[in-house]
Amino acid sequence: MNPSDDRPDPLERVRSSFERQGLMRQLGARLVQASPGECLIALPYSERITQQQGGYHGGAMAAIADIAGGYAALTLAPPGMEVTAVEFKINFLAAFRDGELLAHGRVVRAGRRLIVTTAEVTHIAPSGLRSACALMQQTVMPVPMTE
Repeated sequence: MNPSDDRPDPLERVRSSFERQGLMRQLGARLVQASPGECLIALPYSERITQQQGGYHGGAMAAIADIAGGYAALTLAPPGMEVTAVEFKINFLAAFRDGELLAHGRVVRAGRRLIVTTAEVTHIAPSGLRSACALMQQTVMPVPMTE
C-alpha cells in the first residue's frame, strides 16, 4: 500500500491484472513499468503479430495501446475497482517491422465515472532508433472487481 492513501502499489496492482491477460501472453507483450497515472507495455517483433506485408499488425499495436492506457487508468482507480474501455480512437502514424514496440499510457483526466487516457506507441529499431508509430485516445470506466 502507498502510505499516503488506501490505494495498493500501482506496479503490483497492474502486474496482478496483467498476468491474467490471455491476449497479452499470446502476443508476447510484457509489462515494463506502472506508476500513478502511467503504464509502459513492450511488444517484441515476432511472426505471431505481423500482417501480410511482414510489419506489425495494427490490431497488435491497438491492443498494447489499449492495455497501456487502461492500466494507467487502473493505477488511479479506487480500491476494489477495475477498469474497462468504453471507447478508443487510434491513429497509425507509420509501419514498422523488427525491433520492439513500446506503448506509453498516461491518464489525461481521472474523474469518478470516466477516466480519459492517451497512449503513444513508439517503435524501437534494433539500432536503438525511436520512431512514432501510433497515437491513441481512450475513455475507460471504473467497474467493480470480478473474481
